[in-house]
Amino acid sequence: MKQNGTMLNTPQTNNNPALDNVDDIGHDHILTSYDTPLRVDAFEMDDEIKIELIEKHFRHIMEIMGLDLTDDSLKGTPKRVAKMYVKEIFSGMNPENKPDVTLFENKYNYNQMLVEKDITVFSNCEHHFVPIYGKAHVAYISSGKVIGLSKLNRIVQYFSKRPQVQERLTVQIANELKEVLKTEDVAVVIDAKHMCVHSRGIQDTGSSTITSYYGGKFENEATRKEFLSYLGM
Repeated sequence: MKQNGTMLNTPQTNNNPALDNVDDIGHDHILTSYDTPLRVDAFEMDDEIKIELIEKHFRHIMEIMGLDLTDDSLKGTPKRVAKMYVKEIFSGMNPENKPDVTLFENKYNYNQMLVEKDITVFSNCEHHFVPIYGKAHVAYISSGKVIGLSKLNRIVQYFSKRPQVQERLTVQIANELKEVLKTEDVAVVIDAKHMCVHSRGIQDTGSSTITSYYGGKFENEATRKEFLSYLGM
């Protein structure tokens, strides 16, 4: 259905009893798909129109909360939030922002694992839209091709910049590495803190969440232990 040129979803009846209580999904940290849940028309709207619409709706949210948007400190907030959503923290939703990857011949015949550790992860929980932050550690064993080191960071960053669940983020990074490197021999570990746990609900500020993916040779216990030893785990 369209309203004022904007596609709106028609409410659907959910036949899955496990999903009846949408609030419980957020509390229980349920993962429903390894693909980011996107509508088929997600990119039909221009970014500038998205910013304009988000600004309008966020202004309305602030007004409902009782904030005075004539205040000098607040009057620019709706536009700032809209631009931040579209151009920054959720820019990884748009495939146009996917990093270009160039592969190089493994001329040195380096056949051991390459590890890039402590890659900054800054994402947002899709259940409450609050930050997830921490470190990603990735590794691969060349099948004849190698990748520029900075591209590993950019791949992590790209998939982080969308509403996420940490398990999905881990798998998306691993799948992208397997695809671009043409190898199953990849490993990904993410250790992150969730503000939906720290700042609301249980309010436990001391915990972190670790997720991992091991493919190909990394399924071998000795190879996996070698990788984890480099991480100090």
